[in-house]
Amino acid sequence: MLVDEKKVTLDEYMAMPIGAPYQYINGRLVDWPSRTVIHQLVLNGVILSFVNYEEENGGVCIMGPIETILDDYNSFQPDFIYITEERRDIIKDYIYGAPNFVVEILEPKNAYYDLRPKKDAYEKYGVNEYLIIDPFQKNADLYVLKDGAYYLDQKAQKNQRLSSVMLPNLVFDMNKIFKF
Repeated sequence: MLVDEKKVTLDEYMAMPIGAPYQYINGRLVDWPSRTVIHQLVLNGVILSFVNYEEENGGVCIMGPIETILDDYNSFQPDFIYITEERRDIIKDYIYGAPNFVVEILEPKNAYYDLRPKKDAYEKYGVNEYLIIDPFQKNADLYVLKDGAYYLDQKAQKNQRLSSVMLPNLVFDMNKIFKF
């Protein structure tokens, strides 16, 4: 839900108190609900999938919300990001640029934004893989960037696995993500 139809600048958004319940999408403040217990349980499963990967391959895993500034009109707080060693320079006080891998966990009040404008921006700015997890339907979709556009590479439901295309040996066991 939009907080206000009036556009604000990135500077105005960034001047808001840390933890303000908004994301900055297409130059507008979007009301963002608190994360639920189910959301956090799914996030725990995502983190566990990445723990060994990061230890063995390097790079940086960051659990959200973490401010990720893509341009003057879009600064999101993804649920989880991974940045390869080669792109470590985008990490400062916030993330300035597109992570290599982004995970968003859908909530009924904000699913539209994760599925439409945020997905479009991740695609535009070069997020290589975008994993969208729906904890209510207990499924996940992995989008892979190829020739500047996302294509749906894999779908998985509980009792299935999903494998990263860009990050060798990174596998998501949906039973571990949907433990609830």
